[in-house]
Amino acid sequence: MTQQPIKGPASYFPSIEKKYGRPIAEWKALVRAGYPAKHMELVAMLKNEHGLGHGHANAIVADTLAEDKG
Repeated sequence: MTQQPIKGPASYFPSIEKKYGRPIAEWKALVRAGYPAKHMELVAMLKNEHGLGHGHANAIVADTLAEDKG
């Protein structure tokens, strides 16, 4: 049985960890610390305060919000 490729926001996670040198769990903790801010406010925080690109920040926020909505 072959493993399916990762799709959606999580597909960015390996490159985010490699580029920024922090595990995804740390990025998700930063997002959660910013609650109850809205999606784009959280994206802006990651971009402005931590230097992430828009796509990477959006992927982390989208995945974290989806996980917490669960």
